[in-house]
Amino acid sequence: MAFKKPEYRKFITRLTGVLIFYTAIVLALHYIEVDAVGTKMPTWQDSLWYLVATITTIGYGDVYPVTYWGRTVGFIAMLSSLGVYGFIIGQIANLMTTLKEQRELGLNGTDFKDHVVIIGWNDFGRSVISHLVAAGKQVAVITREKSTIDTIREYYNDEQVFTLYTDYSNFELIEKSNIRQASIVFVNLNDDTEKLVYVINLKKHFSDLSYVVTLDNGNLKSTFQNAGVTYTISKNEISAKLLASYIFEPNVALFSEEILAYAHNEHEYDIKEMKISSNNPFVGAFYDKVFFDLKKTCNVILIGLVKVSGTERKFIKNPEGAIKVEAGDFLVMMMDGKGQAALKKQYLMQE
Repeated sequence: MAFKKPEYRKFITRLTGVLIFYTAIVLALHYIEVDAVGTKMPTWQDSLWYLVATITTIGYGDVYPVTYWGRTVGFIAMLSSLGVYGFIIGQIANLMTTLKEQRELGLNGTDFKDHVVIIGWNDFGRSVISHLVAAGKQVAVITREKSTIDTIREYYNDEQVFTLYTDYSNFELIEKSNIRQASIVFVNLNDDTEKLVYVINLKKHFSDLSYVVTLDNGNLKSTFQNAGVTYTISKNEISAKLLASYIFEPNVALFSEEILAYAHNEHEYDIKEMKISSNNPFVGAFYDKVFFDLKKTCNVILIGLVKVSGTERKFIKNPEGAIKVEAGDFLVMMMDGKGQAALKKQYLMQE
């Protein structure tokens, strides 16, 4: 997919040509008229004044050429002025249209940071974006289908979702999504094989990012992980587990589905993870103390602990009380909006 050279450059080039042409007219008039008997153009400023009055059709009549060749040059200036306005207006209109199109296609880029980049648009991607936006995350969508841009803009505003139209192999344009500042990249293509090939190529350009993919074939998880994908999710496995849970323990399944959804108000509960910073008062504390303190002070239930080592993450569910919490760990908790606010205020925790 090729994009046109920005139209404003063509506009500047053409405008420069017009200025050079009229500069030559002014110089020619001055050269011809300056020494003529009864001249009305003793200086080059007079020649410029005549030209401006002519091409703007004002024509004061105070300055005019008195020689044959001077009038010939003036006649050329008059004829050329007929097309000047049409040219300038047409070029400006064309430039404005192009700039508007570039903005709508996302070619001007975005300043989103710590956002989610989603490559590929479909119904599943739309559902994911809706949940992310509801959770307050900004999203950059990259699509190669121009027809989907209006659909995306219809669902979300520019403060929530940035849309970029480009071929997925145009990594230079993909930079416009500020992908290097993204928290994670979701490769949302339709075919597992296509996803794998694309992830391998994408990581050649953006190797330091975290990646997530969904798979139709769960057997390919290890293949994608070996290719550098951070998180691999099998749609069939998750659906099968939830369905089976509904069959033999429906209450647990109902709770699981509801708790995974984003809380839309301060009274609803959901599960969140929060990182322990170096100045958090829980650094060095035992897990059981953290558990009871959070429940007592914030009405937050601590579910587990995530230990991070490089790119490896180890989730410890309901760990032994003797395990210590360290800076860089993540606490996984169930909370409502009030609990979340209390956590941020009392314990300096951020998502």
